[in-house]
Amino acid sequence: MQSNMNVQTASQSSAIEINKVLKNTYMLLSMTLAFSAVTASISMAMNLPHMAALVMMLVAFGLMFVVNKKADSASGIYWIFAFTGLMGASLGPMLSAYAAMPGGPSMIMQAFGGTALIFFALSGYALTSKKDFSFLGGFLMTGLIVMLVAMVANFFFQIPALSLAISAGVIMIMSGLILFDTSRIINGGERNYIRATVSLYLSIYNIFVHLLHLLGVFGSDD
Repeated sequence: MQSNMNVQTASQSSAIEINKVLKNTYMLLSMTLAFSAVTASISMAMNLPHMAALVMMLVAFGLMFVVNKKADSASGIYWIFAFTGLMGASLGPMLSAYAAMPGGPSMIMQAFGGTALIFFALSGYALTSKKDFSFLGGFLMTGLIVMLVAMVANFFFQIPALSLAISAGVIMIMSGLILFDTSRIINGGERNYIRATVSLYLSIYNIFVHLLHLLGVFGSDD
């Protein structure tokens, strides 16, 4: 009897901790996304060049390792805002280029709306179904490697069809990662909300960028 009570208490404690991680993750995710939008707007207003965007992206990539290292300390919050702020600012030159295109502002809003729809639909499905999507891990990792190789190849060959395939592939892989990461939180596989936020943020970021690319290509054909 005592053993059953201990198991029940442990289960309840685990559920409370998981809910806390989930709540903190979504709260921090919404704040970092809003902060990224602000820094992207500032970057656009300053009319920063593409080289500046590349530099900020590289610095942000370095900060990502710092965030993971500091995720268990209070300073992790400051580092994640530094990381997401630079990621948002690096979007400025690209967004300025799209905004200057015919129907560009509309395309940006469509990409934003489409990204939000994908995230809420997939995250909502993972939350309500409570399915374990850990089996996707190997497939997603392989997909990321394939996409990385394809990106490097297309940097040299500049094949339009490959560029479209890469964007479509990245959107699919990042969508799978949203299911995977949300599932990990629900099932107790991720107990650190800062690391969970970084994972979901990067998925949303990449979906937005590549969805905007697809909309830009097909929109320019009209």
